[in-house]
Amino acid sequence: MDGFLNLDKPSQWTSHDCVARVRRLLRQKRVGHAGTLDPAATGVLPIALGKATRLLQYLPSDKAYRATIRFGVTTTTDDLDGEVLTSHAPNLSLTDVQAHLPMFIGRIQQIPPQYSAIQVQGQRLYDLARRGEVVDVPSRTVDVYSISVVDWRSLDYPELVVDIECGAGTYIRSIARDLGDVLGVGATLAALQRTVSSGFRLVESLTVEELDQQIEGDRLTLISPVQTLQHLSAMTLAPESARRWTLGQRLAPCDYPIQSPGTYRIHSLDGQ
Repeated sequence: MDGFLNLDKPSQWTSHDCVARVRRLLRQKRVGHAGTLDPAATGVLPIALGKATRLLQYLPSDKAYRATIRFGVTTTTDDLDGEVLTSHAPNLSLTDVQAHLPMFIGRIQQIPPQYSAIQVQGQRLYDLARRGEVVDVPSRTVDVYSISVVDWRSLDYPELVVDIECGAGTYIRSIARDLGDVLGVGATLAALQRTVSSGFRLVESLTVEELDQQIEGDRLTLISPVQTLQHLSAMTLAPESARRWTLGQRLAPCDYPIQSPGTYRIHSLDGQ
């Protein structure tokens, strides 16, 4: 069984929980995922099965999220799963917030949360944080393509709902934290849903319950690797060259019609 699943990860499940569930339901040993989601987050989690696990590194890296940011609250984890550090109802308007959103769009420097899987000195930050060890986390360059306001909730602790399109490695928790900092009121991430990941879209995803039902009814259809790699240029090989390629043998330059350097998806004449 080789191919991909587009799973809608439930809240409070880890990405590994989802992989374990798929592995058990399908009795499949080789199962992996693209783009880890925090336990509290929901949304698109691409799952690869069988030989498709080799292709995870070639999936497109861009992602999109719907995030809810709560102002006036800061936490140890930069989301509501952490311990509250400060809490003060702010006097804040949507106009105030919108004036500062452009500074988070483009190629920006970002410091990951203290509770994250980033490694510093060979150890993951969340392991250090759980032991009470505070370390300097180096900033990273990330790409944020757009931030669009979806809703503004005028509560005692106002909430902003935004759609964010970004590149790999972007922490939405850091955007929430830093937006609160520049406004001088503090903020934390209240909810997060990934709507796009590696070319997979939320509107086409399966919930865990739907996955269970399709497997029980023998109706599950995997997404083909070819469909997930449409962003790569295609190259077609003659039968003998295709045979040698699958055996890991080197090909002469005359065996393949490369026009420019890059990563290609290779097809044989029969479409495989």
